[in-house]
Amino acid sequence: MKKPIVVVTRRLPEAVETRMTELFDVRLSLDDHRMTSAELVAAVEQADVLVPTVTDNVDSVLIAAAGPNLKLIANFGAGTDHIDVMAAQHHGITVTNTPNVLTEDTAEMTLALILAIPRRLVEGERLIRAGKWDGWGPTAMLGSRVSGKRLGIVGMGRIGQAVAERARGFGMSIHYHNRRRLHPSVEDALEATYWDDLDQMLPRMDVISLHCPHTPATHHLLSAERLKRIRPTSYIVNTARGEVIDEDALADLLSTHKIAGAALDVFQNEPAVNPKFLALDNVILAPHLGSATVEARTEMGQKVLINIKTFVDGHRPPDRVLPI
Repeated sequence: MKKPIVVVTRRLPEAVETRMTELFDVRLSLDDHRMTSAELVAAVEQADVLVPTVTDNVDSVLIAAAGPNLKLIANFGAGTDHIDVMAAQHHGITVTNTPNVLTEDTAEMTLALILAIPRRLVEGERLIRAGKWDGWGPTAMLGSRVSGKRLGIVGMGRIGQAVAERARGFGMSIHYHNRRRLHPSVEDALEATYWDDLDQMLPRMDVISLHCPHTPATHHLLSAERLKRIRPTSYIVNTARGEVIDEDALADLLSTHKIAGAALDVFQNEPAVNPKFLALDNVILAPHLGSATVEARTEMGQKVLINIKTFVDGHRPPDRVLPI
């Protein structure tokens, strides 16, 4: 049987690429560059399977340009907001993703940022590198402890719950807003307080951590008006999607210290970063490191392999994504 043509848009872990090459007729991205629109069109014209990542815009125009053999988009990543799943379904193309392997890594990254921003860790590191540290002082570089503070989690799925478990270990009080309230047994285990109204929760939190997907309903969920509700002593951490925050409004509030600080691992126009953030000392800027561990990326690749192999063998892939 002829091996299916699989086009991979970015470099994947070596073990994943090696196994993929054994199983399929693979076109790898050896220099790991971000494909241009023209290159993506050429990819979907020849592919039986496309393996994109979050850096690829697989919109309705690209899907319409696909050749007749493209039947599977096996996304390397859990989020699929960069893929027009409805258009894919309309053209008879199945979409899969790689869920449930990023939870621990993203939760760890979130906790690192929750600890780092109120303790001014990165700001202090920059101070030393710039040769401006004059030594210890009783009032120098004062930050804020997290123990005893209220953590407001927006989006209480697997990652949100994993963050809650870890934050409890640091003595934080857990609060959350979610589309659906958790089962009472889960709330009890996490000692979590549910807020039906996000607007009421925000002004009462010391740290706000975002863990919701980007959808039309969550675009700029933290709008300019909502951001104004946050206390000037509070912090925002975002390891979800940059689009859920009005970045211009956040930058303006940070620059006037109407919000104490922010730690951002994602941005609305990645890899471009809002230039307003670059001038601020009270912002940590991380290059989308949430799932950046060898373990997570390898497990993601293994899920891609399983989804492709299952589909090629004529079965329903385990991680099929349906239109919302």
